[in-house]
Amino acid sequence: MSTFKRFEDMEVWKKAMILTKDIYKSTNQPAFSKDYNLTNQIRKSAVSVASNIAEGAERDGNKEFINFLYIAKGSCGELSCQLQIALNLGYLEQENYKELSNLATEISRSLGRLIKYLRNSDFKGKKYK
Repeated sequence: MSTFKRFEDMEVWKKAMILTKDIYKSTNQPAFSKDYNLTNQIRKSAVSVASNIAEGAERDGNKEFINFLYIAKGSCGELSCQLQIALNLGYLEQENYKELSNLATEISRSLGRLIKYLRNSDFKGKKYK
Protein backbone atom coordinates (compact mmCIF):
# COMPACT_ATOMS: atom_id res chain seq x y z
CA MET A 1 0.00 0.00 0.00
CA SER A 2 1.58 3.29 -1.03
CA THR A 3 1.75 6.23 1.31
CA PHE A 4 0.36 9.68 0.67
CA LYS A 5 0.82 13.11 2.17
CA ARG A 6 -2.38 14.66 0.81
CA PHE A 7 -5.69 13.06 -0.06
CA GLU A 8 -5.25 14.45 -3.59
CA ASP A 9 -2.34 12.01 -4.00
CA MET A 10 -4.52 8.96 -3.33
CA GLU A 11 -5.36 6.89 -6.42
CA VAL A 12 -8.77 5.93 -5.00
CA TRP A 13 -9.66 9.60 -4.52
CA LYS A 14 -8.55 10.40 -8.09
CA LYS A 15 -10.76 7.60 -9.42
CA ALA A 16 -13.68 8.86 -7.30
CA MET A 17 -13.23 12.30 -8.88
CA ILE A 18 -13.31 10.76 -12.36
CA LEU A 19 -16.45 8.85 -11.42
CA THR A 20 -18.09 12.05 -10.16
CA LYS A 21 -17.26 13.89 -13.39
CA ASP A 22 -18.62 10.98 -15.45
CA ILE A 23 -21.81 10.85 -13.37
CA TYR A 24 -22.40 14.57 -13.94
CA LYS A 25 -21.80 14.12 -17.67
CA SER A 26 -24.24 11.20 -17.85
CA THR A 27 -26.93 12.91 -15.79
CA ASN A 28 -26.77 15.99 -18.04
CA GLN A 29 -28.30 13.95 -20.87
CA PRO A 30 -31.80 15.26 -21.70
CA ALA A 31 -33.87 12.24 -20.63
CA PHE A 32 -31.89 11.72 -17.42
CA SER A 33 -31.76 15.37 -16.39
CA LYS A 34 -35.56 15.63 -16.46
CA ASP A 35 -35.76 13.16 -13.57
CA TYR A 36 -34.61 15.72 -11.03
CA ASN A 37 -34.89 13.47 -7.97
CA LEU A 38 -32.77 10.64 -9.37
CA THR A 39 -30.30 13.07 -10.95
CA ASN A 40 -29.86 14.89 -7.65
CA GLN A 41 -29.53 11.68 -5.62
CA ILE A 42 -27.05 9.96 -7.92
CA ARG A 43 -24.89 13.09 -8.02
CA LYS A 44 -24.94 13.33 -4.23
CA SER A 45 -23.86 9.70 -3.95
CA ALA A 46 -20.94 10.22 -6.32
CA VAL A 47 -19.85 13.42 -4.58
CA SER A 48 -20.09 11.63 -1.23
CA VAL A 49 -17.52 9.03 -2.26
CA ALA A 50 -14.74 11.52 -3.01
CA SER A 51 -15.75 13.89 -0.21
CA ASN A 52 -15.66 11.23 2.51
CA ILE A 53 -12.26 9.97 1.39
CA ALA A 54 -10.96 13.54 1.62
CA GLU A 55 -12.61 14.32 4.95
CA GLY A 56 -11.39 11.11 6.52
CA ALA A 57 -7.82 11.67 5.34
CA GLU A 58 -7.86 15.16 6.83
CA ARG A 59 -8.82 13.84 10.27
CA ASP A 60 -5.24 12.60 10.79
CA GLY A 61 -6.30 9.52 12.74
CA ASN A 62 -6.74 6.01 11.36
CA LYS A 63 -9.87 5.26 13.38
CA GLU A 64 -11.69 8.31 12.01
CA PHE A 65 -10.24 7.76 8.55
CA ILE A 66 -11.55 4.19 8.50
CA ASN A 67 -14.99 5.42 9.54
CA PHE A 68 -15.13 7.88 6.63
CA LEU A 69 -13.82 5.23 4.24
CA TYR A 70 -16.73 2.99 5.28
CA ILE A 71 -19.12 5.86 4.53
CA ALA A 72 -17.48 6.32 1.10
CA LYS A 73 -17.78 2.58 0.48
CA GLY A 74 -21.45 2.72 1.42
CA SER A 75 -21.94 5.58 -1.01
CA CYS A 76 -20.43 3.37 -3.74
CA GLY A 77 -23.11 0.80 -2.99
CA GLU A 78 -25.83 3.44 -3.08
CA LEU A 79 -24.46 4.75 -6.37
CA SER A 80 -24.39 1.25 -7.86
CA CYS A 81 -28.05 0.79 -6.99
CA GLN A 82 -28.96 4.14 -8.54
CA LEU A 83 -27.04 3.29 -11.70
CA GLN A 84 -29.12 0.10 -12.01
CA ILE A 85 -32.30 2.14 -11.57
CA ALA A 86 -31.14 4.59 -14.26
CA LEU A 87 -30.42 1.68 -16.61
CA ASN A 88 -33.82 0.13 -15.93
CA LEU A 89 -35.55 3.44 -16.64
CA GLY A 90 -33.68 3.84 -19.93
CA TYR A 91 -31.65 6.85 -18.80
CA LEU A 92 -28.33 5.07 -19.42
CA GLU A 93 -27.17 3.00 -22.34
CA GLN A 94 -25.81 -0.45 -21.41
CA GLU A 95 -22.20 0.51 -22.26
CA ASN A 96 -22.31 3.73 -20.22
CA TYR A 97 -23.88 1.83 -17.33
CA LYS A 98 -21.13 -0.82 -17.45
CA GLU A 99 -18.36 1.78 -17.43
CA LEU A 100 -19.83 3.68 -14.48
CA SER A 101 -20.76 0.54 -12.58
CA ASN A 102 -17.33 -1.03 -13.08
CA LEU A 103 -15.60 2.13 -11.85
CA ALA A 104 -17.85 2.29 -8.77
CA THR A 105 -17.09 -1.38 -8.04
CA GLU A 106 -13.35 -0.83 -8.52
CA ILE A 107 -13.42 2.11 -6.10
CA SER A 108 -15.42 0.12 -3.54
CA ARG A 109 -12.90 -2.73 -3.69
CA SER A 110 -10.00 -0.30 -3.34
CA LEU A 111 -11.66 1.24 -0.31
CA GLY A 112 -12.11 -2.21 1.20
CA ARG A 113 -8.42 -2.98 0.73
CA LEU A 114 -7.43 0.38 2.22
CA ILE A 115 -9.68 -0.19 5.23
CA LYS A 116 -8.14 -3.63 5.78
CA TYR A 117 -4.63 -2.19 5.52
CA LEU A 118 -5.38 0.61 7.99
CA ARG A 119 -7.03 -1.76 10.47
CA ASN A 120 -3.91 -3.94 10.49
CA SER A 121 -1.47 -1.04 10.62
CA ASP A 122 0.41 -0.12 13.80
CA PHE A 123 0.38 3.52 12.74
CA LYS A 124 -2.62 5.20 14.34
CA GLY A 125 -2.42 8.57 12.60
CA LYS A 126 -0.47 11.82 12.60
CA LYS A 127 -2.37 13.33 15.48
CA TYR A 128 -1.27 10.48 17.79
CA LYS A 129 2.49 11.01 17.30
